[in-house]
Amino acid sequence: MYCLQWLLPVLLIPKPLNPALWFSHSMFMGFYLLSFLLERKPCTICALVFLAALFLICYSCWGNCFLYHCTGSHLPESAHDPRIVGT
Repeated sequence: MYCLQWLLPVLLIPKPLNPALWFSHSMFMGFYLLSFLLERKPCTICALVFLAALFLICYSCWGNCFLYHCTGSHLPESAHDPRIVGT
């Protein structure tokens, strides 16, 4: 499970508050994971554990899923501030 230590920190990277950066963030994370899987070729168990953790985080809509934004979850109050979103 040595390869899992390179995959689990990816789940801890927070999503940016600015909604304009969500697409860039999800593309970066997707390309990072794809390049990691192609270059390092993690074992099957590590890949399955990571995909299960990613599925559970995205399915629960806790707000840290980098693939999409859940419609039912609320944004932080600072995300509605035009001074922050407009920059």
